[in-house]
Amino acid sequence: MSRLNTTILLSVLLHVLLSAASPPILQSRASGTCTLTASGSDDAPAFLKAAADSSCTTVTIPSGTTLSIQSKMNMTGLANKHINVQGTVKFNPDVDYWADSDNAFSFDFQDQVAFWLLGGKNILLDGGGTLDGSGQAWYDAFSTPRPILLTIFQATNVTVQNIRMINGPEWINFVNEGQDITFRNISISAVSTSKNAAKNTDGWDIFRSDNVVIADSTINNGDDCVSFKPNATNILVSNLSCNGSHGISVGSLGQYAGEFDIVENVLATNIRMSNAQNGARIKAWAGKGVGSGIVKNITFEGFVETNVDNPIVIDQCYMTSADDCAKYPSNTYIQDVWFNNISGTSSGKEKATVASLSCSPDGRCSNINVNDIDVTPPSKYGAAKFSCQNVELSGDAASLFGTCETTG
Repeated sequence: MSRLNTTILLSVLLHVLLSAASPPILQSRASGTCTLTASGSDDAPAFLKAAADSSCTTVTIPSGTTLSIQSKMNMTGLANKHINVQGTVKFNPDVDYWADSDNAFSFDFQDQVAFWLLGGKNILLDGGGTLDGSGQAWYDAFSTPRPILLTIFQATNVTVQNIRMINGPEWINFVNEGQDITFRNISISAVSTSKNAAKNTDGWDIFRSDNVVIADSTINNGDDCVSFKPNATNILVSNLSCNGSHGISVGSLGQYAGEFDIVENVLATNIRMSNAQNGARIKAWAGKGVGSGIVKNITFEGFVETNVDNPIVIDQCYMTSADDCAKYPSNTYIQDVWFNNISGTSSGKEKATVASLSCSPDGRCSNINVNDIDVTPPSKYGAAKFSCQNVELSGDAASLFGTCETTG
């Protein structure tokens, strides 16, 4: 890594870590704790009332208590609130009910909907309990829309820690318009118990948010472990174990015409990736009528990968044919990227190929660095192969790729 890149990342991470070094300071604790009990019907109104009550500085769901959430919960605008989930918050698996546009929160971005919006300032969500999205009903029906389990929305200084999240119908966590958000010691499991797979169950999607930390967590799911969506900046992802996922992914970006997407200053470090479709990945749209953007200062380092289809990926022709990508190269530029200290094994799905860095023609990728790469395919495919196109690579592993193909 160059001295300039190291200096930038250290500066960014110092700011992020200082911002997220401890949970929010909750003021006026003396005003009291409000404890919720299960009613036998919809517990959402009581939960909302307690959260909105300024005298309830801490809202507790005791161990052994399961709240049944049968209607959407808008907990935005909170301040100095501690939500102590020791028990379980379980969302009702009525697919038809949640499909009604009046019964869930809608987002234009990728047509998402949500059960629960949590936002405001100085919020701590913890307690060692469980958020249960009852996702099996959606896995079996594979109907849309499928609600997001937890959405941090228009929030500043929020910590979510020591929480188990299971059976999300769609994305597990969506950080939308957040600032100084920390997730730590989160356990995620979204696994189907039938022949129908749990799809689109991203662990985290970060969108229009700055200074986000995701650390010390375990994820077992069926889509991206973490995805950096448009306008995600100053992100630290550290010490994750991801199983069954689609990787740590920048993007996809540049999908929507007329929009300029930014993902900048991201460090993903100390990642264990197993039985996954991808490891470290950047994906951007090309073709006619798409958007534009910039991916800048991204570092993937310290990845240990086991049985991963595509351990190292840049795909700057995402969802685009080779002919269309040549005619209409991606307008999402990718620059200042480091793949450092990545080791392990591929699955052999791409036979001997363990890394594919495929940029659009016409200089859309620059300063792409590869260092200390030691990834091998199954022995029956022979020596590892490394492919690249429309990019000049730097770093001590650049020679593994040879001369990159030029297209367009």
